Amino acid sequence: MQSRFRNDRQLTVRMTVTLFLLGLLYVAFVAALIVLLKSWVLVVVIAAGVLIAQYWFSDRIALYAMHGRIVEREEHPQLHGVVDRLCAVADMPKPLVAVSDIDMPNAFATGRNADHAVLCVTTGLLRRLEPDELEGVLAHELSHVAHKDVAVITVASFLGVLAGLMVRFAFYSQLFGGRGNKDQNTAAVFLAVMTVSAAVYAISFMLIRALSRYRELAADRAAALLTGRPSALASALTKVTGDIGRIPTKDLRTAQAFNAFYFTPALGAQPGIANLFSTHPSLEQRLEQLARISAELGEAAVPDTSTPTPGEAL
Repeated sequence: MQSRFRNDRQLTVRMTVTLFLLGLLYVAFVAALIVLLKSWVLVVVIAAGVLIAQYWFSDRIALYAMHGRIVEREEHPQLHGVVDRLCAVADMPKPLVAVSDIDMPNAFATGRNADHAVLCVTTGLLRRLEPDELEGVLAHELSHVAHKDVAVITVASFLGVLAGLMVRFAFYSQLFGGRGNKDQNTAAVFLAVMTVSAAVYAISFMLIRALSRYRELAADRAAALLTGRPSALASALTKVTGDIGRIPTKDLRTAQAFNAFYFTPALGAQPGIANLFSTHPSLEQRLEQLARISAELGEAAVPDTSTPTPGEAL
C-alpha cells in the first residue's frame, strides 16, 4: 500500500544502487570464502543463518539490545494518540509501539516492512519533548518505514556483520585449531580470510553510511511536509542533539551499535573528517534543509542555532 509520505526518487535510486553493489560484493565475498575455506556448506549455512536472523528478527534484536518493550494504549495514551493521527494522515498501517526505559533521548523504527514494523521511543525523549516536537520525530521515523529504507539498511548491514563473523571464526579456528594444523598453509588461509573479510567490511561500511546520511535527510523532508511544521522537527533535533552531547560516553556505548537506526546518533558533535564516517548528516545540514522547507511553506523561521545552550533542552 502506498502511503501519503512524499516519494523520494533519489532515495529509491540510492537504495537500489547500494543493494546492487552490496549484492555484487556479497557474491564475490562468498565465492572467495568457499575457495579459501574449501567448504561451501559451512559458508552458505553461516551466510544464510545471519541473513535470516537479521531480516526476520531485526525488530526483536533491536528492542532487546535497547531494553525496549511493546506498550499498549492504556499505558501510553498520548504516544499512541500521536502515532494514530500520523498513520491516519499518512494512510499507512500502524506499527507496534514500544518504549525503552533509558534516559538517552532518541527514537528508532525497525522491521522488515510496514506490516511488521516497530516504532520505539525512549523515556528520555518522551520526558524532554513538547507534543508538536514529538510528532515531528515520530513522523520522521514513520517515513523510514513508508520509504522501506529501514528494511534496506537492515539487509545492507548484513554483509558487514557476516564479514565480522568470518574474521572471528577464522581467528578462533587458528587459535584453537590444534598445534598440528598451524602450518604455513593454514596460516596463509587465515591471513587471506582476514584480509578479504576486512576489505568487505570496509567497503560495506562506507556504502551503508553514505546511504544512511541521505535517508536521514529524506526522512526529515518527508516528516516536515507531512506535518506542515518543519520548525517543530528542527526544535526537536536541536534539543535532542544537545542533550545527547551531555550524556556520559559510557552510557552511549551500547546504543552506538544501532546509530544507523536512530533519529540522531548516540554521539557528541563530530567535527571535520569524522562526518564522512557518520551515519547521520550534521545538525547544521538538517536545520538548513528544514529552514528551506519552512520558507516554502510560509512557516515561522526554523531556529538556526546548531549549538544548544545548557538551558535549551530543559
